[in-house]
Amino acid sequence: MEKDLAYYEIEDQIATVTINHPPMNALDVPTKEALEKVFDELDERRHEIRVVILRGGGEKAFAAGADIKVFLDDYPERARRRLMKSHSIYKKIEDFHWPVIAAIHGFCLGGGLELSLCCDIRYATEDASFGFPEVNLSIFPGNGGIPRTFYFMSLGKIKEMVYTGKMIKAPEAESLGIVDKVVAADQIMEEAGKLAKKIASKGPLGIAAAKKVINRVRDMTLTQGLELETDYWSGLASTEDMKEGAKAFLEKRKPAYKGK
Repeated sequence: MEKDLAYYEIEDQIATVTINHPPMNALDVPTKEALEKVFDELDERRHEIRVVILRGGGEKAFAAGADIKVFLDDYPERARRRLMKSHSIYKKIEDFHWPVIAAIHGFCLGGGLELSLCCDIRYATEDASFGFPEVNLSIFPGNGGIPRTFYFMSLGKIKEMVYTGKMIKAPEAESLGIVDKVVAADQIMEEAGKLAKKIASKGPLGIAAAKKVINRVRDMTLTQGLELETDYWSGLASTEDMKEGAKAFLEKRKPAYKGK
């Protein structure tokens, strides 16, 4: 039976989401909608998971941008609707309740790179390629790539990538801050899985609250960020998990978190 354009599997509280649009996993409208459906379902099953790994199916790509054919019949209002829908889907992934780890291999270009920037952490194979090639089509990144890249790269480097459309390999992407770890090609899922297991073993309420604070304080003043941090931190003080974590530490044992 053929699998959907995006599908997921859950094992040991880790959900692995696969983009299934080979060979390049082009992020056309149906594929993005399939991703949205997957994350909607995972949100309904959030009590079963603690972390998500997002990967591209096949051998060639994590995701290599849009379906170029749709541009031929495009016009401003249609393009606006499509971009707004993409922003909504990408934001849903960025703000997903649990951390999302991108396990990147092959090409990660255009909309694929923009999708990876929505993830909390990015691991990539040594031979993975990154870039914003949109200027080759006389457009520019339109799925959140420019504002999100500001979180990681300097202004000059962003302009260089966007203006030239050049591709870079994973080691350079790591030096620029858009990749967090480079691994051997045959170890990408193993390394992403190790990280996922480590995150899943920690206090889930603390992880979820930390993600909300980290994602929101990026666009706040220091004063606003401190207020938000205080609100979320103090809110954890009444949870069973916080008490259990403290007791386990004092008793020198592994905590048994219940997510409440």
